[in-house]
Amino acid sequence: MKKIIITIDGWSSCGKSTVAKQLARALGYVYIDSGAMYRAITLYFLRNHIDWTDEKETLEALQNIDLQFIANPLTQQSEMHLNQENVEYLIRDLVVAEKVSDVATIASVRTFAVAQQQKMGEQKGIVMDGRDIGTTVFPNAELKIFMTADIQTRVERRYKEMHDKNPNITMDEVKKNLETRDYIDSHREVSPLRQAEDAILLDNSLLTMEEQLDIALKWVAKKLASH
Repeated sequence: MKKIIITIDGWSSCGKSTVAKQLARALGYVYIDSGAMYRAITLYFLRNHIDWTDEKETLEALQNIDLQFIANPLTQQSEMHLNQENVEYLIRDLVVAEKVSDVATIASVRTFAVAQQQKMGEQKGIVMDGRDIGTTVFPNAELKIFMTADIQTRVERRYKEMHDKNPNITMDEVKKNLETRDYIDSHREVSPLRQAEDAILLDNSLLTMEEQLDIALKWVAKKLASH
């Protein structure tokens, strides 16, 4: 059966990665978490005290970064490896979350990441989520989904996720972080977050994981039938 590229863009903590992983598992496709790539780059910059406002220093640092998604046989999921180190859980820390939107606005960083993402998609049969996947990385993708959810739902989801790792975090901190990231993501000069003209909107504020997967699979079936 012909394989396609599926892109899922949208706001922070609206469930993009959940749907993307669900679809990849159901279709036997490869799941690529573009956000994890930017988080890994941010982690490298923080660890090595890189001044990302300095273009020369940033370009030199990028040359020392190797990113790979490697399947974990225990979880049966692809996990982010930075220079051969599994950093899947380290990149979810709030310290990284607070800086990743700033790093992701840098043109050289996006060029670096997009080139790697496009190479990963050459064979098709992938599901990739992020903020500019359907508009910049794969503008010709066969199926584009743009996800959203109301802010309170997103805050509660993000708080639950982060509280398990950091019990001291507050709901206000999470909300502030989300609002800041929303603003930066949608106002950056390079590849800002926006819904592609041919993307289908999926608001999952009131949907269960099973319901959103069912909706997305129907869209996939329709696209495959048309190809």
